[in-house]
Amino acid sequence: MFNIRVYGILINEHKQILVSDEYIRDNYYTKFPGGGLEFGEGTRECLQREFMEEINLRVSVGEHIYTTDFFQLSAFNPSHQIVSIYYIVHPLEEIKATIKTIPFDFKDQLSDFTKKKQIETIRFIGWGEFTEESVTLPIDKIVAKMVKAKF
Repeated sequence: MFNIRVYGILINEHKQILVSDEYIRDNYYTKFPGGGLEFGEGTRECLQREFMEEINLRVSVGEHIYTTDFFQLSAFNPSHQIVSIYYIVHPLEEIKATIKTIPFDFKDQLSDFTKKKQIETIRFIGWGEFTEESVTLPIDKIVAKMVKAKF
């Protein structure tokens, strides 16, 4: 079974990269914003939906950066193979969501955690500090390295 994921690389005017800090299934992850492709939608539509759901941000989806070209087993379901697709995204408006400065700063969202047992926030990482070690997921690490080399 394939699990197709679509992620966006948003680099702001200060050359900072947007990441999502998430607590899911008893683990902490820093990843690029995005998520799972739903039946009936294209990859660009998926990314636009995910940015609206996660960040309440309308984006245009630009250049394709990378699609997984190796076998990656899902960390959450051992019967799924992950295929991740990455695009550059451009905000069509100012970000309204709260932007944190500290990783995993969930203090103001504890009521959400009690209901859903998962929680997420967003923050920017400065270009000079951003490396492949800034993100958790194996495919994200490859993309982080590519983004640093390309831009």
